[in-house]
Formats: sequence, structure tokens, C-alpha cells
Amino acid sequence: MSSDCYDACVVTISSWDAFKMHFFSFFLGTWVMVKKLLSSLWKASDQSLKKSRNTPPTCYVDTAGFHSYIKLKRVKLHYVECGAQGKPLLLLLHGFPDCWFGWRYQMPVLSDHFRVIALDLKGFGDSDKPSWRRSYRIEVLLQELSAVIHALGYSTCVLVGHDLGALLGWYFVHQFPELVEKFVSISCPHPNIYWNELPKTNIFNERWINFCQMPYLAEIEVLKDDLKILNKCYQHLEKKKDVSLIDAYKYVFARPEDWCGPINYYRNLPFTRINDCSGPTEVPCLLITGNKDTFAQLESVVKSTEYSLKYTVKIVDGAGHYPHQEMPETINAHLLSFLTVPKPTPKIEKPLPRAGLVNRMIGAVSSTVRVPVFHS
Repeated sequence: MSSDCYDACVVTISSWDAFKMHFFSFFLGTWVMVKKLLSSLWKASDQSLKKSRNTPPTCYVDTAGFHSYIKLKRVKLHYVECGAQGKPLLLLLHGFPDCWFGWRYQMPVLSDHFRVIALDLKGFGDSDKPSWRRSYRIEVLLQELSAVIHALGYSTCVLVGHDLGALLGWYFVHQFPELVEKFVSISCPHPNIYWNELPKTNIFNERWINFCQMPYLAEIEVLKDDLKILNKCYQHLEKKKDVSLIDAYKYVFARPEDWCGPINYYRNLPFTRINDCSGPTEVPCLLITGNKDTFAQLESVVKSTEYSLKYTVKIVDGAGHYPHQEMPETINAHLLSFLTVPKPTPKIEKPLPRAGLVNRMIGAVSSTVRVPVFHS
């Protein structure tokens, strides 16, 4: 790890690892350009495959909650809000490629107990979309999330994230633990594990990470074949045969500029890790994953408990990468059970030395602090 860090909590990878990533991205990007030219994929005839999407489908407009914006120092963020303002704050952070709409099944249920803010992350949806890569550095993103909490009139929040949103949440609870009462990570391992154990079955695997380091190429690629990449990501919606939900996402990501900001996250975050010297977080964590998730390995999620002193793991049978959309009733029950119980006051034992995966699973059962893994 490099000594170049953000308050010694978030650190950059070594110069050699960064060089290797840029090296591979250059050759991969060059190969893709040559392949595209040879196959004539950039011909004007391909543009006929792209449909015009100037208006959102009804399902995108009629979701519960009201839309609003919050102005920070350098950016304006869009969010959808449910619940009374006097209730505790619950911040929902979506994944990639997604937006506030991904939480449509959780907002009405959670709003009975919280003031729910489903945020469009910077660069996504109706939030501002700065095109500069440096706008998505981890220190900038974390400071902006902190500013959102304070601008809404709160000193703490409950943080729930999925995929990219959960990845940001992991960084956030390490950097600003005093701002988070509880943290829920859905379908996302800890960043120190996530970036090192990306499965090849993930559409956005290591090869894709290398590819998107080249400017503009990834933005062009994702628009191909009428945003076919979204059909691959949201296969659970394809199975439901609800075309309007897929159309909602294709409306959100219809233009090249709708992808520039989101892809810029992957031009920055792979170069960062949590400093091991900072130790595991004391923020209570709930880790939820589906046992059929091809984007993140179940083993990686379990390993992530090494970075938390107080945790619960929920494995959802039959769910893939989007359990909160595939099985919303099950996920909502897990969320309410974890988030609405009174704060426990056990005597916290010293963290155990890191051990293998099997020993950690056993420790989850035997420790008074570490909470057992449940299947549902």
C-alpha cells in the first residue's frame, strides 16, 4: 500500500499495481478499438438499433415518495424521500448500473420507521454528472456523503447500500464511523476483498475494470445493441417479463453522459483500499447476499466479517445479485429486524485474530459479540 492516503484510513494501492492496471488497460483498449474497426461496429447503420427514450415509463414516475434536490458545495444531488422528517434518517445508496428506482420495494416499508432518502449517487439519474475523473475520487465522494447527512439536519444516519452503494458504505463506515448508527451491505464484500476477488462471472469483472480505464471506450461499449448490457444485468426483470421496468433503466441510461459519471467510479475506486491499521469497524453491520449471486462470491461476503466487530450475515436462498428486488418481502423483513431492534449493550470482547473461513464461521456461532450466520 502507498503512504498516499486519506486520513490514514483509505489508502491507495502500490505504484506497481497501479502501473499494471494501466498497462493492461492500454493494450485491452487498443485491441477493442482494432476489433471494432475491423467488424465495422461503429457504422451508422448500428445507430438504428438505438431507440429514442425521451420520456420515462409510468412505473418510473408513479413510485411512492417525492422528488427533491440537495445542493452541496460543488454538486447538486437528486433524491426521493419517504417518511416523516422527525424520524431517524435512513440513507439508501444504489448500485451500478442503477439509481434511486432500485429501492422502490423498500422505501414504503422502511418509511414507517425512518425518514428514507433514496439518493441518486453523483453522476447517476437526475443528480449532477461531472465528467472529470477526479470528481469521483474516494475522498471527494465520502466528504459529499457526510455533507448530505448534515445538510438534511442530522448528525447520524442508518446506511443501506447495494453493490456500488454498499462499497461506498464500507469506505464510509471506516472513515466516518461516528456518522453511522448501523450499516447494511447488500451483495457487496468489503473493498479490500472485493477488488481482489472479482469473479469472472461478474459482468464488470477485472477485465472490464481494466478496459474502462481508457477514456470514452466503455461509454461507447455500453450503448451497443440498444443497451443490451442492462438486459444482462437485470435478468431477474427479464424473467418477470415486465418490459416497463427494463425500459425505466434504459431511460435512465439512454445517453453517453448518463454513463460517464458511473464509469468514473470504476476509474478511481479500484486503486483504493482500507488501511489494515485502522482495524475493523465498530458500526453494527448486516451483510446480505444471495446464494446464486454471480457478481460477488458468497465466500467473499463471509470473509468481509473480518472487518467488522459486530455483524450478522443473511444468506438468501434462491436470490441473485439483486435480492432486494428479487425477494423484496424477505429482504424487508431482514432490514426491519436488524434496524428497528433496540441498541444492544453487550460487553464487547477484543477482536479475535484473523483466521480462515471455516474458523470464522465457527466463531460466528461461539462468540458473544459475533452474530451467527442465518439462512432464509
